[in-house]
Amino acid sequence: MLRNIPLQPPLSSTTCPTRIEMPNQQTAESTPLLVVDQLSLNISGQTILSDINLQLGEREILTLIGPNGSGKSSLVRIILGLLTPTKGACRLKKGIRIGYMPQHLQVGSLMPLTVSRFLLLGGKTSQKKVMEALAEVGASKIASAQIHTISGGEMQRTLLARALLREPQLLVLDEPVQGVDINGQVALYKLIQEIRDRYGCSILMVSHDLHLVMASTDRVICLNHHICCSGTPDIVTKDPAYSELFGSSQVALYSHHHDHTHDLSGKVIKCNQKSEGNQDG
Repeated sequence: MLRNIPLQPPLSSTTCPTRIEMPNQQTAESTPLLVVDQLSLNISGQTILSDINLQLGEREILTLIGPNGSGKSSLVRIILGLLTPTKGACRLKKGIRIGYMPQHLQVGSLMPLTVSRFLLLGGKTSQKKVMEALAEVGASKIASAQIHTISGGEMQRTLLARALLREPQLLVLDEPVQGVDINGQVALYKLIQEIRDRYGCSILMVSHDLHLVMASTDRVICLNHHICCSGTPDIVTKDPAYSELFGSSQVALYSHHHDHTHDLSGKVIKCNQKSEGNQDG
């Protein structure tokens, strides 16, 4: 059976009284798609989030990093309107289209459901658009596969394809490389950057990975119930708060040069022609 995991967020601002749609402004470039203002969350007397402030601009990739239990997924759920904060506000640009990729999806082996059929569920789309979305994420060959038989990397690409079917202006990715091996992670992070460039969308990404994601994002927010530090990857990795949270051994940024690519399962495929200056990450 499909677990009760919301694959697409409710987009009405009435879901959460502190989730407000911002009116359109004349100069789009100066208008952030997302503003989180003095947001806090307490559950059963426990502080999950404290005084969170952030903005996400157009065509920007912003990554939330932090240890498990630091409040990253809770913040995402508030932004999506799935959880109500204790105080503060979350404002989204009016009429914004959001595509959401959850951490994982577990499908029972007894459910006869192909990948393409899964993507047709729960939305106004067509087989043609489904196939286009699968091609966009490099997963056309698994369209007719039973969804419970595909690999971890293939599942993540399938969920990403589902998010892209909304033609999003904001793409929210919660641990997009969960359950994917190292080679598959490199390929997925590269794909995420390419999607930003092709769609012109903004991306809010959640990760506890420290190396690969740093080379794939414009800005980083280090979260541990509050914002410990923020800025570009170079700035964040030099911040004492980052070293205190993750250890000095985690400071080096990841850089990966090679003359090959990877298939959906992360296996190495040699390129016929080496591309100079090619860098994944």
